[in-house]
Amino acid sequence: MPPPAASARAVLNALPRAVSRQCPRFMSTVRSAQAKRPTAPNPAGFRAQPFQPLVQRRFKYKTVEEAKSRYRSGPFSLKAGILFVIAGAGLVWYFENEKGRMQRKRIVESNKGVGRPKVGGSFELIDQNGNKMTDEDLKGRYSLVYFGFTHCPDICPEELDKMARMFDLVEEQRPGAVAPVFVTCDPARDGPKEMKEYLIEFHPKFIGLTGTYDQIKAMCKAYRVYFSTPSEVQPGQDYLVDHSIYFYLMSPEGDFVEALGRQHSPDQAAKIILDHMKDWKGPS
Repeated sequence: MPPPAASARAVLNALPRAVSRQCPRFMSTVRSAQAKRPTAPNPAGFRAQPFQPLVQRRFKYKTVEEAKSRYRSGPFSLKAGILFVIAGAGLVWYFENEKGRMQRKRIVESNKGVGRPKVGGSFELIDQNGNKMTDEDLKGRYSLVYFGFTHCPDICPEELDKMARMFDLVEEQRPGAVAPVFVTCDPARDGPKEMKEYLIEFHPKFIGLTGTYDQIKAMCKAYRVYFSTPSEVQPGQDYLVDHSIYFYLMSPEGDFVEALGRQHSPDQAAKIILDHMKDWKGPS
């Protein structure tokens, strides 16, 4: 049996040979693994692409001032502002016009309401030329009826001047669409001759109507017009007639539309008449 020292020396001498036999085998395994590992293709002429940002800019500006002006104006532009103003003005005009139309419609409907006394009706009088005239002669167009008398010192002349102005304003836009009618409340002094001489001073197209006292009284009652003459008047004595001061607008069918008073200027009254004309749809 060899000594322990000799055995240990023999083991140490044999160790390098074993390691040398295993190292080549290990290196060959590593080389084969590297040979089998895939590599990225690199074709000839391949050029690296520059870095592309994920989000591109939507607006391109040449200068910093352009960019500042863009953000200073915000999302609104001058064109958008103009369109907004035009649209707003159009809506305001539409709603105001529709509101006025509905108000005029309510006025007309209320005047036709059940239980309310009707304004207007049939009559038979004579005009300033001595011709017979009835309510049927006024149908087919609007009529503006005023009651007064030729000896009136101030109110009737003022109202007839106003009526002439109203008529001319309407006539400019709707020629022949309205008939201006003056009915006397004083038939005892206002015959056809007196009516013709009096009305020509205000307007050549005015229609003057007169008749007997009972005929005038019946028409005033139909139109709900108040008038009063003093009692016990002596022949040739001057006197005044108290009466209502309204213009009665009648439709082409002879229905009462609206009463225009002294609170309306000629321009306002003419606009009201024209607006009613626009609303009228003809006989139903």
